[in-house]
Amino acid sequence: MFSTVLVANRGEIAVRVIRTLRELGIRSVAVFSDADADARHVREADTAVRIGPAAAAESYLSVERLLDAARRTGAEAVHPGYGFLAENAGFAQACADAGLAFIGPPAAAINLMGDKIRAKETVKAAGVPVVPGSSGSGLTDAELVSASMEIGMPVLLKPSAGGGGKGMRLVRDEAVLGEEIAAARREARSSFGDDTLLVERWVDRPRHIEIQVLADAHGNVVHLGERECSLQRRHQKVIEEAPSVLLTPELRASMGAAAVEAARSCGYVGAGTVEFIVPGGDPSSYYFMEMNTRLQVEHPVTELVTGLDLVEQQLRVAAGAELGFGQDDVTLTGHAIEARVCAEDPARGFLPSGGTVLALSEPSGGSVRTDSGLVAGVDTGSTYDPMLSKVIAYGPDRATALRVLRGALADTVILGVQTNAGFLRRLLAHPEVVSGDLDTGLVERDLPSLLPEGVPAEVYAAAALLSVPHPAPSRNPAGSAGEPGWVDPFDCANGWRLGGTRAWTVHHFSLPGQDPVTVRTRPAGPGHGASGPLTELLLDAAPAPSRNPAGSAGEPGWVDP
Repeated sequence: MFSTVLVANRGEIAVRVIRTLRELGIRSVAVFSDADADARHVREADTAVRIGPAAAAESYLSVERLLDAARRTGAEAVHPGYGFLAENAGFAQACADAGLAFIGPPAAAINLMGDKIRAKETVKAAGVPVVPGSSGSGLTDAELVSASMEIGMPVLLKPSAGGGGKGMRLVRDEAVLGEEIAAARREARSSFGDDTLLVERWVDRPRHIEIQVLADAHGNVVHLGERECSLQRRHQKVIEEAPSVLLTPELRASMGAAAVEAARSCGYVGAGTVEFIVPGGDPSSYYFMEMNTRLQVEHPVTELVTGLDLVEQQLRVAAGAELGFGQDDVTLTGHAIEARVCAEDPARGFLPSGGTVLALSEPSGGSVRTDSGLVAGVDTGSTYDPMLSKVIAYGPDRATALRVLRGALADTVILGVQTNAGFLRRLLAHPEVVSGDLDTGLVERDLPSLLPEGVPAEVYAAAALLSVPHPAPSRNPAGSAGEPGWVDPFDCANGWRLGGTRAWTVHHFSLPGQDPVTVRTRPAGPGHGASGPLTELLLDAAPAPSRNPAGSAGEPGWVDP
């Protein structure tokens, strides 16, 4: 086994890998950019190396700086995590050339499976069913149109060089096919530097099922069951679970065998994921989509139902060991569900958010696991991926796991940063999610019902109370000055008056991710049935006035004061 491993990543995945390294007694090396100097993964590693400024291209995506950090710290192996260079064949080869073990598959396997067109042709030759679609690479626009007509509408345009939903276009009307091809090429070129496209038949109401595989360098390949990843927004997964309620034991065995053959076809070594698209009405008609040649974001659900540590398995395989078990030894027990907590605002079209983590409370222990890269006081920013953490729940059955996860999300507090935690709770309570009747279009179809209605007035009232700068007067403001607890009422900005109705106190402020508002608070007096000051509030929330209330009416941002 290795003695020192460099983790070429950041955030929650770096923290996750470091945890297993610590458990195995392996020295961990973190790398960080200037934006992450005080990040959690830096604090938890045994040692850390600065690799450049905040821009990923000059830090986490710099092969030269990563290899230099490995050399300086005496690392024997590199774990790429996921994202950044995790599926970069050039990085894997550079590690090998530098005498470092790359904790992932060989560069040739990454290169082959990273090209969707070649990957489809390779697994098809191995007997794995693939989605009907175009063949050959480098198709012109005219050839893509011709292939689409042959397949029949609707079709899905996909970049050959990348994944994550970027550049994918669902086209139902052949009249707009040309402009959609052009748009898909632009996005693919921007995201991956390669605008090569393929076209596939679109499967209506599909389910996204993926199979986890493990392979060693001695020819042993096993699968660890499936994950249901059908809850997506814009082709991005938001909730994942294991096992899937859709698969029977027979179908699980069939898809697992297909995934094993896909891994064998490219000479795979390590942990990988074979993704299938499954027609909801005919699960037996499953099709290969792609293979992810890395550890997946959703790997914890597989760990919880199998009892295996996938990072540990990656390390052992990379060190040359054989898998210590066979296919018959793999069992799935219970149910696990994962929710991705991201710095984004669902009420604003899921725009990325950011801010300083003012207070943090994340559930863990028992049947809940949280993989997180957060610490209080850190600025999340918007430089990197918006995913902050993953909350995973385990139960003896699916209903229990759902209930536990909803409760765990309710107990997740990330004050100072707008997140999607509320959206995730509502999604987990959706009737079709509860029943297991899922498909990849469910979130988009029912999105309005999953969005928050707005910030409750009580939240503004509480925030306004916290902003009051002076203490309340004593219960007997007519008492003598200097007596214990006595405060001169004329020193209090709380609406106190010598006679008549208490005055409003006006507060102008913003909650994270919200528009500025004016909040007017007024302490409850005897006429309101209150026993003391500040026990009740009357609230009026309205847009905050402009910075120049003396400006002309009608000017942008102007509010009549």
